[in-house]
Amino acid sequence: MPTSPGRALNNTVTRGFNFLARRYDTPWIQRRFYRPPQDAILKELRVRGSRRIVDVGCGTGILADRIERELQPDEVIGVDASEGMLSKAQARSSAVRWVAAPAEKLPLPDGSVDAVISTTAFHFFDQPAALAEFHPVLAPGGIVALGTITQPLPAPSAIRQITGKWRTPAHHPSAAELRSLVTGAGLQIDEQRKVQSWTGGWLLFYRITIGVKP
Repeated sequence: MPTSPGRALNNTVTRGFNFLARRYDTPWIQRRFYRPPQDAILKELRVRGSRRIVDVGCGTGILADRIERELQPDEVIGVDASEGMLSKAQARSSAVRWVAAPAEKLPLPDGSVDAVISTTAFHFFDQPAALAEFHPVLAPGGIVALGTITQPLPAPSAIRQITGKWRTPAHHPSAAELRSLVTGAGLQIDEQRKVQSWTGGWLLFYRITIGVKP
């Protein structure tokens, strides 16, 4: 099954995000590209009453901080491999526990969280390895909630020209791939749905996939 390459190439991406951390919080970028799946995941956590939550690939900590402030759970942990991103996150909130680690090696005890979430970051993970790591840290009945880009149409030519110049380990799995990856990690598919966002005249498709640990 296609998936993103291993951590070796993703280390290059991590270094890139150390640099991009300076611009990552630009309001229009966050509003157009990141807010829609974050809103959807936040709604899922509220409905399900998750009390111990880890945001993997948390970036500068915008979603983890919102979860802590808006839901007031027992514990929120933000995990990211980029020290640059985490330095921004640490300045944003002292109420969230920030951890430097890759998605494929979470330094968390087994059964310690009720929800593992990730928005617009899963495409950079070694996906089977990450999901295999998410499963043990979940308590029974806990969820994995993924907000991923699933683009059925080609990107605008300007974006293709830019991204085509860079070697990237990103892999955006289809809906069927996501279901297979999640069930392959021992989780049961609970829900999968689309979230849409207009971005400068381009319709950006996200997919929310929820897996539950039996």
